[in-house]
Amino acid sequence: MSLSLSERCDCVMQSEIRMMSIECARHGGINLSQGVCDTPVPAVVREGASDAIEAGRNTYTHYAGIASLRAAIAMKYRRLYGMEIDAHHEIIVSAGATGAMYSVFQALLNPGDEVIVFEPFYGYHVSTLHACGARPVFVTLRQPDWSFEPLDLERLVTARTKAIIVNTPGNPSGKVFSREELGMIAAFARAHDLFVITDEIYEHFLYDGAQHLSPAMLDGMRERTVIVSGFSKTFSVTGWRIGYAICDRKWASSVGYFNDLFYVCAPAPLQEGVARGLRDLGEGYYRGLSEEYGAKRDRFCKVLEGIGLTPCVPRGAYYVLADTSRLPGKTSREKAMHILLTSGVASVPGSAFYHDRGGDNFVRFCFAKEDAVLNEACRRLGKLA
Repeated sequence: MSLSLSERCDCVMQSEIRMMSIECARHGGINLSQGVCDTPVPAVVREGASDAIEAGRNTYTHYAGIASLRAAIAMKYRRLYGMEIDAHHEIIVSAGATGAMYSVFQALLNPGDEVIVFEPFYGYHVSTLHACGARPVFVTLRQPDWSFEPLDLERLVTARTKAIIVNTPGNPSGKVFSREELGMIAAFARAHDLFVITDEIYEHFLYDGAQHLSPAMLDGMRERTVIVSGFSKTFSVTGWRIGYAICDRKWASSVGYFNDLFYVCAPAPLQEGVARGLRDLGEGYYRGLSEEYGAKRDRFCKVLEGIGLTPCVPRGAYYVLADTSRLPGKTSREKAMHILLTSGVASVPGSAFYHDRGGDNFVRFCFAKEDAVLNEACRRLGKLA
């Protein structure tokens, strides 16, 4: 037997997002491809982490996270959503939302299990499913409002179907699932005895009066829903890697054991920082995020409209898919490279968010940038007019 890589390497090759970030750096462009906030970290969050470091809180923590952070997460869900969560038995703090998601998949899914995914999807969800040996099957959301029908779900269910993933607000579409849509998903999950695994990391980026609702809040869904979220976006700390999963205690211990196996624990002093942020920043802070990013969205989408790259205006998150039909190139990668080489602004090819050719006329931009950077990107994009 000759030396070789494992078969699972095929599913974790470099993503289109990182590829475009590398190309952007090579050409000295403005990176609107990767979802990296460059807005300031709240002072209270920075100070909480700094104080923890100075106090010597730099060793391993409990694999599920420090008690004060789990208590602060539970407090937030009680205050904002009226949910009662057992901080000691139903919360697992992990190495970012992606770490929490991977631990959840390992705990709940067997090789060969099928998981329903809405597309356009976030690529890490699909790659992580493949890495666990699970098989994603896809429901393509319909434009202009990224809608679906119950029959779209029923067509896909088999004896191997184990779960459905819901990303709300969604990356890359900005879709915020309505109560009616989540009700359809909940009825489907109950009828077929499925887990609902939700990525809710953009819950505080909401526009045009949209409201966040977790499937876990619907009748009969608490036991079968696993919430995955984190603080990378809310506190602009993507490099800190502090995320979490919330689920029924029947599943939480096993999720925690896999978290311990893969990551041991999330960074100790950084857990302290986000815990202080949760305690000290009130609802006004979250409303401010929606107002601030809503203004960025409006400004950026107006520019895209003006240069003929019609935007799918998002109701949540901080990405926008733009129609590139009028640009040269046969594939979304060729179109994204044309944008980069012509304007010096990096985007992500739409093919990164579809399992087939559905994204060939899309690119995704991230508008989570300081105003000066976003304004310069807008100016440069004018070269495409």
